[in-house]
Amino acid sequence: MPRIEIAAEKLFHIGGFDITNTLITSWVVVALLVAAAVVVHKRLTIVPGGLQNVFEFFIEQLISLMQGVLASRATAEKYFPVVGTVFIFILTSNWLGIMPGIGSIGFFETIDTRERFIPLFRSAASDLNVTLALATVTVFIIHALAIGAIGFKAHISKFLSFRGPIEFFVGILELISECAKITSFSFRLFGNIFAGEVLLVVTGFLMPFGGPLPFLMLEIFVGFVQALVFAMLTTVFISIAVSTHDTAEEVARH
Repeated sequence: MPRIEIAAEKLFHIGGFDITNTLITSWVVVALLVAAAVVVHKRLTIVPGGLQNVFEFFIEQLISLMQGVLASRATAEKYFPVVGTVFIFILTSNWLGIMPGIGSIGFFETIDTRERFIPLFRSAASDLNVTLALATVTVFIIHALAIGAIGFKAHISKFLSFRGPIEFFVGILELISECAKITSFSFRLFGNIFAGEVLLVVTGFLMPFGGPLPFLMLEIFVGFVQALVFAMLTTVFISIAVSTHDTAEEVARH
């Protein structure tokens, strides 16, 4: 049975920096998205067709979902670049991770007289380092947007308030919850994608002919759902962050 590794396999080094197969996959995803964006941009027409039509359909649907959370079309369009980028990157990396060749093209490496297969590509979200970095960047962007929307002083007052002992304690809890967001974001995405990868490896070993096919269909759905969940949670957190202290509780309930 193929060896299942939680940690991403290292391919080579650049200085003291390890280049893993999940990092290579992330670069491939970014390259594909940039290439698609350039192609669509050069072929923009008033009446959309082909790839432009697909892009506009997904953009319109995602903005509509964001509008339901942010309660404003203008606000949804304002924060769409952040949410849309997160969504399409995660979706593309999840779907690319189940394509033929991902996890099966590689080389053998001898470690302690034992041969070990090293795949050149691996689903990006199956590496906790990738999801942790994505979650950290997303949370920092949310705070930057909040500072831009309500000001530095108003935003910091949500976490550091000296109006009373209760307000101070609530602020500390809010600060802890911000750290918990990073953990929640990263482990949710990593857990689902890595579990799907393990499931496909096991079923492929036990039933190599046709057995993995139903689970491949399931992983296509799971990959979409996980990207959508990450994007919508980002939208909810943005909605709360850009609200003032007086309205944040009402937005959270909504």
